[in-house]
Amino acid sequence: MANKDEIPAGVNTTVTTTQTNLTNLRRDLRDWLAKQTGDPDLRVEEVSRNSSTGMSSVSVLFSTVRIIDGITKRTPQVLRMVPEESALPVFPEYDLRAQSRVMNAVADFGAVPVPRVRWIEDIGDVLGRPFLVMDRAEGHAPQDNPPYVFDSWMLGANPSRLAELQRNSIVVMAEIHRTPNPEAILGLSPGQTPQQRLQSVFDEAWSYYEWTLNSGGMRIPSIEAGFDWVRAHWPSTVSNTTLCWGDARIGNILYDGVVPTAVLDWEAATAGPPELDVAWFIFFHRMYQDMADAFGRPGLPKFLRPADVIDEFQQISGRKLNDMRFHLVFAAVRCAIIFARIKQRTVHFGDTTAPATADEYVLHHSMLNQLIHDKYEWSI
Repeated sequence: MANKDEIPAGVNTTVTTTQTNLTNLRRDLRDWLAKQTGDPDLRVEEVSRNSSTGMSSVSVLFSTVRIIDGITKRTPQVLRMVPEESALPVFPEYDLRAQSRVMNAVADFGAVPVPRVRWIEDIGDVLGRPFLVMDRAEGHAPQDNPPYVFDSWMLGANPSRLAELQRNSIVVMAEIHRTPNPEAILGLSPGQTPQQRLQSVFDEAWSYYEWTLNSGGMRIPSIEAGFDWVRAHWPSTVSNTTLCWGDARIGNILYDGVVPTAVLDWEAATAGPPELDVAWFIFFHRMYQDMADAFGRPGLPKFLRPADVIDEFQQISGRKLNDMRFHLVFAAVRCAIIFARIKQRTVHFGDTTAPATADEYVLHHSMLNQLIHDKYEWSI
């Protein structure tokens, strides 16, 4: 882990997601879990907030301690909590029941490791906001704060090890897409054609952008121009609908070395063409690599290259990917809305100062503007 002084100036390493008091949370969570388990002697220990990854829900790590048949049992778990309204939530709603259905369905399918959801409190009476409790997996995720291209074990890894990490991560995506009955899992109306399902994803993205405008945000020219580009370049061929992870990236996978041990962050799960996930996967790393280039850092330029990811995914999944340039731009547009909201949040909490222009609320605004003017090269 690099010293903070070694991180380039301009790379934000502080992202506040909540101002929750952990002492009060521990007490209230303990009381609630004691009722759920029927064990009045249950203890909650080792409570800490995870700040290295994740920028939407509030993640709290803890362990439950119980004495069963005279044997002390310590169980590492994770609490995922909806952020309070005063924290400017990233998303308009957090459907914990839907997240739980998706996670447990993928876990039941058995193709990829997903933590089991144990309990849900979706009213908000216990901790002030709804939450779920799930098993905690062992492993380490490539970090977001600062991005792993600036500071991670991956920077010194040999090419064969990175290639194995890349392939194993692509396998995760391909296996998620094999999960049966995605519409039923997500509670969506059955019978939509692939074109209709992609249109629904677009409509949801536009509605999300409008929600940000109505909840303290501002109009961002590059995002609106991006939506115009997407409308003008709508694909004629759309792949069959699959379960999509929604936030497909290596930062949402825990690894033991290069082997995935858990797939995390399912709040954006949807049904749609698999290109949605593959494009997001490519885009996210490319955005981070562009940041490394801008700061004169080497980063990981040979890792997750677009053409390599596309070829490997097609080989592993047996699926042909269609119109990837469209999906890569669409990923950049959808992610821009999220980043604009997160930036607004960091300004709100005083983690950073307000940008000079609206476009600068988008972390990858330069990239996005190049994309919508067809001046960005993906090498696919």
